[in-house]
Amino acid sequence: MAIANKHTMYDSTVIDATPDAVWAVVRDALKVVSIVSGPNAKNVGWAEGGAVERVPARYDFTLVFNDGLVQQEIAGRNEVERSQTYRAVASTMGVDHYVATIRIRPITNDPNRCFFDWTRELTIADDADPAVIEAIVAMMAKQTDAMRDHFASSEK
Repeated sequence: MAIANKHTMYDSTVIDATPDAVWAVVRDALKVVSIVSGPNAKNVGWAEGGAVERVPARYDFTLVFNDGLVQQEIAGRNEVERSQTYRAVASTMGVDHYVATIRIRPITNDPNRCFFDWTRELTIADDADPAVIEAIVAMMAKQTDAMRDHFASSEK
C-alpha cells in the first residue's frame, strides 16, 4: 500500500445506539482509545492535568506493536453538535502531524441509531518507516467498525 505524505481518511458507519449514548462515550478520549485499540494500546491515560471535562486536554498511550508513545490532546469539542477534534502534540513513529474529528449525527427517522463519522489527516515524515505507517493506517481503518461493534455488543 502506498501512502502519500499527506494522507486523509474518512470513515463512517451507523451505530445501533442513540446519539446521546454514543456521545457519552466518544467525548471521553480514553474510552475511545480503549475501544478502538483494545489490547493494541497500553498505558492509556490523561497527561499534564488532562481530564474528560477539560479542553484542551492532553492524553497519552503506547502502541503495543512497537512501543511507540502517542501524545494527543482534545483540541475542540462541540457538545450541541456532538463533535470532538483532537490532534497529535508531538511527532511519533513517522507521523509529523495528525488531526482528527469524530461527529455523531442523529438519524431523523430512527432516534435509536446514529451516524458516526471519523475524519483524519496525517502528514507523514519523509524518513518514516513505510511498514510502521502502513501498520498505523491499517489499524485506523478498522477503528470505525470497532466503535460500531462496541455498541452492538453492549446493546445485547
